[in-house]
Amino acid sequence: MKAAAILPSRNESATISAVTTAVDTALGNGPTVIVNADSSDTPTTTKNFAATGTRAKKVPLAGLTRGKGTQILAAARRPELADAEVVLIADTDTRNPDPTVYAALLDHVRAGAALAIADYPRYWDEANLTNHLARPLIATTGHDVPQPLAGDLALSRQALAAVLRAVEALPRELSECVDGYGIDAFLLLTATAIGPLASIRIDRPKQHAGSFPHLPAIYHQAVPVLLHLTATRTPPPVPPGGEATMYRVSHRAVEPGRLQTMLTTLESLGQHPDGYDEHPWPQPAVDAWHAVRSGVPAVEAARWLWPHYLRRVADWLTTGEHATPRQRAGILATAHARLHTAVLTAAGARR
Repeated sequence: MKAAAILPSRNESATISAVTTAVDTALGNGPTVIVNADSSDTPTTTKNFAATGTRAKKVPLAGLTRGKGTQILAAARRPELADAEVVLIADTDTRNPDPTVYAALLDHVRAGAALAIADYPRYWDEANLTNHLARPLIATTGHDVPQPLAGDLALSRQALAAVLRAVEALPRELSECVDGYGIDAFLLLTATAIGPLASIRIDRPKQHAGSFPHLPAIYHQAVPVLLHLTATRTPPPVPPGGEATMYRVSHRAVEPGRLQTMLTTLESLGQHPDGYDEHPWPQPAVDAWHAVRSGVPAVEAARWLWPHYLRRVADWLTTGEHATPRQRAGILATAHARLHTAVLTAAGARR
């Protein structure tokens, strides 16, 4: 079975070689290919990729238009991947790449999954989009994926083909989102129509570049895709009872100055909405989901939700500083359950 890997990169000269080596080890001895889809400011990342010794054939794609989705899709369309039965996608900013993680993702797709994705535990001050919005929204489709935006995943040939077909049918504004950080949610939610998903539990956090500096871009590119693809699907019935959703929140001490900088940054990104206390999280997210379901464009709904989301993250960072890991996990699980129940109950009432 031919395997391939796509490594999207931007200014990852310090980490690209180690990630390439780990991916090459995971791909094994059969016919394999690794495509580096690069949009760096200098040629150093591409040069380091080309200089890394591998068993797999290497295909460097340099000078691509910046955008995670643009880069991944450019690589996915390459003829070298046309006959690959399983394709791994791996983040290239990872400082502790583990070939056993990549191999597990590949093996689960070979065993029949349409998509396999890594489930890393996350530090409490990270994963703000995943924990507060992406995971509970995706759960409304019947797929509770702990780390749906993990960045390290593998797809079957059929799932990748479905992605390439589906992206061509998107409205322009959503296609632009998928060209950026919206690609992660798009890959996962498109694959759900093809076959089973596998979430691979990893016991240690991934060490990588922080995403907080890119929060506005990540939000405005990922959330419209999340809202569109979850709100346009028929949710499953509300399950009777059921187990509480588990969140793994790893502790680390955050230097007070850094935490204050994060809070100041959030404050500078937008004004908190009036009446927030009367409509606390996750009700604004539920309202945005229903707005899209009623015909409001997902990009518009995401823009309206933005200040509410900023307030949610600010509240989380403020209250979470002194909470225990168990308390943090409980806060997230409670909000998840409220959003999930509100969406599914209202959707069921409209049937």
